[in-house]
Amino acid sequence: MEHRKGARKVSDIPTEVVELLHKGQLQTVNLTEWLAVDHLVLLEKVMDELGFGQESNPILQRLSDLSEKRIMKLIPAIARELQQVLESKSEREQSRLFTALAQHLSDSVRCWAAYMIGLNQSLSLSQKLTAIRPFAADDHFGVREISWMALRESVITELHESIKLLERWVHDQDPNIRRYAIELTRPHGVWAKHITALKENPVIALPLLEPLKSDSVKYVQDSVSNWLNDASKSNPDWVLQLSENWLMSSDTKATKRIVTRATRSITNQ
Repeated sequence: MEHRKGARKVSDIPTEVVELLHKGQLQTVNLTEWLAVDHLVLLEKVMDELGFGQESNPILQRLSDLSEKRIMKLIPAIARELQQVLESKSEREQSRLFTALAQHLSDSVRCWAAYMIGLNQSLSLSQKLTAIRPFAADDHFGVREISWMALRESVITELHESIKLLERWVHDQDPNIRRYAIELTRPHGVWAKHITALKENPVIALPLLEPLKSDSVKYVQDSVSNWLNDASKSNPDWVLQLSENWLMSSDTKATKRIVTRATRSITNQ
């Protein structure tokens, strides 16, 4: 069951898999399954599991009343509700509940926990980055993606400080951590608010991009090239010049691959 390939269509997901996903007893294995999870059904199960008691019904009702229930809207909405509950608890109980969510078997539940970090107004930017690291390094693709979306607003608000703090991340041994620093700061991003300052002046992020111009891991290479492809939509000359500089200073297959992908929107015009 754990090593299944995953269905290509929602209608082809076995009933047993769906039931286990909604009980929080199984991780999703592909995007089709990830999108198929009914987060409200799962939330009811998890809140019962964690002993939320009478707090559950009002939360479920508010979430059910939302006019927008797409997954990228529902995850932060659930995280906001859970964060508000935690803020009313003792410090010890907050720790217990958050740990249970953050270490849950269900990748969907861990997504909620990641978003809770971004919504926690008592945490500084540095503290949020420290707290988000386990999610940025998570084995599950969905948790890794949600983890950078969770801190997107914080980065926009404190962009220069974010770049400074993330400089250490791009030298980390874990490729997921290196990639996270790039995805978190993409000018356009995917399913996320654009970072206007980086669209207008991408050179701000050069301290993050430069160390990865010849990264050996394709997962990281793709992120760097996508970042630059984003930038090419508003600053094509800058991307072309940077690409030329990189090719001259780094004669590797990795750099050539990054540059080719980075300039695809320019060369395909």
